[in-house]
Amino acid sequence: MKTSRRNFLAAGAALPAAAAAAVPGSAASDKVDADLRKYIGFGNKQAGGAGDNACGEWLAGELEGLGFEVERQSVPTPFFETQRAELSSGDARAAVWPQPIVAPTPLEGVTGPVVRIDGAGRSDAPLAGAIALLDLPFARWSTALAKPIRESVTAAFAAGARAAVIVTNGPTGKVIALNADGRKPMFAGPVAVLAPQDAGPFLAAAMRKASATLVLTGTTGRRPAFNLIGRIDRGRKRWLAVSTPRSGWFGCAAERGPGVAAWLWLARWASAAVKGHDLAFVCNSGHEYEYLGASEALKAIAPDPADTRFWLHLGANVAARDWHEGTGKPLPSIDPQRFLSVSPALLPLAREVFAGHVGLEAPYTTDILSAGELTEIIAAGYKNVAGVFGIHRYHHGPDDDARCVSATSVAATAAAFQAMVERILRQG
Repeated sequence: MKTSRRNFLAAGAALPAAAAAAVPGSAASDKVDADLRKYIGFGNKQAGGAGDNACGEWLAGELEGLGFEVERQSVPTPFFETQRAELSSGDARAAVWPQPIVAPTPLEGVTGPVVRIDGAGRSDAPLAGAIALLDLPFARWSTALAKPIRESVTAAFAAGARAAVIVTNGPTGKVIALNADGRKPMFAGPVAVLAPQDAGPFLAAAMRKASATLVLTGTTGRRPAFNLIGRIDRGRKRWLAVSTPRSGWFGCAAERGPGVAAWLWLARWASAAVKGHDLAFVCNSGHEYEYLGASEALKAIAPDPADTRFWLHLGANVAARDWHEGTGKPLPSIDPQRFLSVSPALLPLAREVFAGHVGLEAPYTTDILSAGELTEIIAAGYKNVAGVFGIHRYHHGPDDDARCVSATSVAATAAAFQAMVERILRQG
């Protein structure tokens, strides 16, 4: 049965000696390190914001310097500039994350009794006029389209709730921002996300049926973001396409940084070494709005499926660091919750190339598992594909920063993808 990212969750382990032996030399790692630092330095990557746009211009300039002809595609994306986002009950107060597309509250907020609901939408008290508190089970959450979130919150509003607050219980205790539909609001009223470490007083309030107030105020609307594609058209009508998203809720150091660095690695290599194929390097914004940018790119700027020899997608958690649970310290090894999915004919090659690369060493076929933008690529008709995706410890969190990545691990992974692409292109 095919699994999508909308119900795709995961957990942690280490980098085998075989993979460590394949790490490229220091010069290659230094270049990857510089790319990671550059990406991280742009700060917040929300689609259409200053960090996302500056990052896109940097990547466009890198491609142009390699001889690619670059095209930009405008993509209108939602935004919310927060003025106040807070949940309070009695003396308890906590900052919350407004869930996009944000439905703001009045300035005074929305007030009602706190009623706890579970991932099946069940409650122990009437929801009419209430603030529904969804206490999710432990997981590495990623999207509000996940069934326990989408259906439970929708049911709460249908039962008369005035607002909903989601506790995203995950591995860090911090808030986990959730991807959302970027074309229309998902829910009938204001929704916010609450960090597990701040949830205690509000869970207690729900036990007493005490009142709480949710305030979500700010400026909402749409703003232009952009996808970009770099082409080297040699007239072969045999395209090698490589794609990666660059946007996300916070700094996205390990969520997006390794994919961007590997994408640049492959662009530098392919522009010089791949002479028998046309090249299309695609970088999308709007990822956090359920692949809004990827969907628009596939409609308008991507090469024709019939003329595409191979499409490689570099999604989330290409090579994030693993962590010790007990001490909260980063490890030099790679978080194993990264997944490689390939067209069925490529499975033997993928197993061979990625032997010893934790997580990627056990690839899946696309008819069994696909997720994220890879699913969009397959649905658009591309037949020969591969994609990597995953959910690392700090995925969609404010602490996804430079501690979460290792240039050595990213370089080793990029080199393996180069080896796979070389082998595929040699086959015809």
